Amino acid sequence: MRAVAVGATAGLVGSFIATWFLRTLLFQVPAGDPFTFEIALVLLIAFVLLACYIPARRATRVDPMVALRYE
Repeated sequence: MRAVAVGATAGLVGSFIATWFLRTLLFQVPAGDPFTFEIALVLLIAFVLLACYIPARRATRVDPMVALRYE
């Protein structure tokens, strides 16, 4: 989650900088629309949590002795 937090922070800073440069290309949408940034951040975090949860759930179903013998 630490990597997600660092990446999300860097992405938000980068997107604010990008909207400052692309302000002339945005029509009928304010450049710093907070709703858009919030939705993008929530979706990003949800997909990251899902990507972490599925392999962790699968790993908990394996018997520890079977996993140790495999190594």
